[in-house]
Order: sequence, then structure tokens, then C-alpha cells
Amino acid sequence: MTLESMWLNPIYQQTAALVIGFIVMVGVVLRLVSTKSPHFAAAWASVKSWFFVAPILFVVFALPSPWPLVFLVLVGIFSAKTFYQMVGMYHRSWFIWATYLFMIALGIATYKQVGSAYNIAPMVFLGLVSIIPVLRNSATHMVQYMALSLMACIFFGWSFMHLGRLLMLEGGVFLVLYLYMLSEFAENTSFAGSRFFGKWKPFNKINTRVSIEGLLISIVLSMLLAWGMRHLLPDRSEKFWIAAGLVAVLFGTFGDLILSVIKRDLGIKNTGVFIFGRGDILSRTDKLIFVGPMYYYVYLYLQQAG
Repeated sequence: MTLESMWLNPIYQQTAALVIGFIVMVGVVLRLVSTKSPHFAAAWASVKSWFFVAPILFVVFALPSPWPLVFLVLVGIFSAKTFYQMVGMYHRSWFIWATYLFMIALGIATYKQVGSAYNIAPMVFLGLVSIIPVLRNSATHMVQYMALSLMACIFFGWSFMHLGRLLMLEGGVFLVLYLYMLSEFAENTSFAGSRFFGKWKPFNKINTRVSIEGLLISIVLSMLLAWGMRHLLPDRSEKFWIAAGLVAVLFGTFGDLILSVIKRDLGIKNTGVFIFGRGDILSRTDKLIFVGPMYYYVYLYLQQAG
């Protein structure tokens, strides 16, 4: 579908208008409130970034194929680059370039819809990085480098690129936008609920922003949004939007906690600035490394189950 025809799509037009309009409305309210209460400062910073992000996303995903897929590959590569910087491995160029090439190969396999090649890719990558120490005739820290490379490959390549596999399905552009907006909304409502009502924080040694109360609030509000935006789904049946809402909240939270474990272990907070008010890019993609593959397989199962 061309850029012009996508922008002529009434559903795409309505979605873009609703999302940007909602951001503007919430932004105005938070701007007024944030000057009176510091509790709303973080929320205002987050919304500010959406003034920049939302138009870019809608333009990119309106581009003809394969440009939206290319965009996802680049996001995965940049996420892996940031991960390597975070773990102090950015100087190990052999492992880094092997990861980048692997992600490009995943993008090609996704575009060609060669599912069998995609599924065995992590094993192929493990074999590839296992050869590097032999070629370099070095054993120092190589187990650590191989393990971290495999983690980067699976998280930001194989797992994250399931969004690309969703993209290749019928109505895939709407599916990916729907899932991303749900995930972002779920994260922000969970953190907001935890800030104001959070008492029980079972993961306080990993992430103090996650609480049971916040999760429950996020589930309720995210399910309402999943229902309200179900027109983006190729099939608007209850099982598809209910599954999307639950996956966005539960597995998005799990992704955030996993990255928090890594950051806590390394003793760092953020790995760099990606978009002002939003932290680093890993804070934007962490939830999607679990939300993407989980909803992909749940979606296929629900389709086959009829």
C-alpha cells in the first residue's frame, strides 16, 4: 500500500487524529497541573515526547513495504547497540557486527516470510558467535561475550522482530500500531497507579515503579483502550482485543522487569537519551521483546481456533 493510499484510508486517518488529539488534550492538562505539583512532572515529560514520536510513527508506518519493516530492523539494531554499550562490550566489534548482520538477515527472512529460517535463527547465531573466539585465537572473557551476544540477539533481534512478523500479516500495520499503543499506555498507567496508590511492591529490589495496585489499574484501563481501539484489528472479536490488552500489560511489565534486573546488576539507571522525557531506547523496546512474540503466537492460535 502506498503512502498516499494509506493516508487515504479512513481508519488510518481516524486513528492518527484520535491519538494525536488525545496527546494534545492530555498534554495541556498535565502542563497546567505539573506547574503546581511535582508528582505530574514525569508524566508531562513523557507526554512531551509523544508530540515528537506520534507523527513520526504514523508517517513511517504509512510508507510502502518494506520501509516499516526496515524501520523495525533499525530500531532493533540501535537497541542492541545501546545494550552493548550498557554492558561494556561495545569495543568487541566482531560480536557487534555479527549481531547487526544477524538482525538484517532476520529482517530479510521476515520480508520473504521464511518462517522455518526465522525459527532456527538463534541456533545459527549461537554457532556463529561460537566460532569468533576460535578465529581470534582467544579465550579471555569469551564465554561472557558469547552469552551477552546471544542475549542481545534473542531480545532485540529474534524476539523484537516478531513485530515485523505481525507487520507482514493482513492488516499488519494496524496490528503493530495497536499493540505498541497498548503497551505504552499500559506501562504509563501502571507507573501512574503505582505512584499514587502503590503499596504492595513485590519487585521493589528490582523496580520500585511496579506495584500490584498499579498493575490492576493498568489492566482495567488498558482493557478499556483495547476495546475502544479494536477497530484497528482485522478481526474485532472479543478474544483478540482481550488477549491484546492482557499481553500488553502482563508481558510488557515482565519485559520492563527483566531490563531492570540487568540495569540493577550493572549499577546503572539509564544507558543514554533517545527521546527527551522518555529515557533510553531500551526503556521503549524492553516491553516489546516479550509483547511482540507472545501476541504473535496468541494471534495465530486464535485465528486457527476460529
